[in-house]
Amino acid sequence: MSIDIDTARKVAKLARIRVEEEALPALAQQLSGILGFMEQLNEVDVEGVEPMVSVTPMRLKRRADVVTDGNIQEQILKNAPDAREGFFAVPKVVE
Repeated sequence: MSIDIDTARKVAKLARIRVEEEALPALAQQLSGILGFMEQLNEVDVEGVEPMVSVTPMRLKRRADVVTDGNIQEQILKNAPDAREGFFAVPKVVE
């Protein structure tokens, strides 16, 4: 599939990029090259190939899914302008 100059002009307008009139033939040729490469990729047989995130097999480090309170309540409340009974104290906003 080849892209003509009018289509390249329309794509540039849709992408909201300014392309000078003399640069449109080069843009059309580049877009045609991209579409040609995509057509080549569509010809590749990928039946039975699982999608991958990386070319090397990697496992993320995992931790036990255990609920904790973090044991850093005092450190967190040090940053609060007003803390009472182990909680953040905020001014009343609704009467």
